[in-house]
Amino acid sequence: MKIAKKIVGYSVTKPTDANSDGTALTDSKSDDASKTEGQSADVIHMHETLARPQKLIGSTYKLKTPDHVSSHAMYITINDIVLNEGTEHELRRPFEVFINSKNLEHYQWIVALTLIMSAVFRKGGDVTFLVEELRSVFDPRGGYWNKGKYMPSIIAEIGDVIEHHLIDIGMLKSNEPDEVQAKLIADKKAELRAEHSAAQADSSQSTEAADEPWMATATLCNKCNTKAVVLRDGCQTCMNCGDSKCG
Repeated sequence: MKIAKKIVGYSVTKPTDANSDGTALTDSKSDDASKTEGQSADVIHMHETLARPQKLIGSTYKLKTPDHVSSHAMYITINDIVLNEGTEHELRRPFEVFINSKNLEHYQWIVALTLIMSAVFRKGGDVTFLVEELRSVFDPRGGYWNKGKYMPSIIAEIGDVIEHHLIDIGMLKSNEPDEVQAKLIADKKAELRAEHSAAQADSSQSTEAADEPWMATATLCNKCNTKAVVLRDGCQTCMNCGDSKCG
């Protein structure tokens, strides 16, 4: 079509079907789409401009390191916000974190760390990367053992606490062994106990080592950082998480 005159305006027309009386038919697909858009618009997502409610639910975790690291315990409080409460889209997400301790030696970096983590939480999105970032921090003076698990630094153990909390609220999947792995680990432990039943626990060994004599010769697991790797059936196998070099 050749346009011979100057265009001074335009409008977009859409083809519509008509009823017998001349009225236009409604498009059921567009109605459904508009309803879906309306429902999705009502869903509240985590973002940095979301106002803090007057009341938040939270959990407090006690972190006690060996005395040579810190003589005072740390108390980590993580407060969560509940989004879309009472609907099928209800979610519990971390909103802020506080760390308290009597040890003032770490006061400055503790305040800085809590402010940064709280800011990341309020940004929304996938905040689970914080766990690996914190765990990758190593103390230049060396790590320590805490409850049978090796911790490269206090920061890394704080990351461990964050991970446990994210698992509790459903943001991370539990890394516990499944039923098959748990049964295999239990069978292997039973075999080890039977093999060491004749051996007498040394009085200088810890209570944990006396209860599980095989732990005296166990090595560190690279996956769960627990001293529980032993040689079973010709393969190095962790008696805590089930990780095996043989697959």
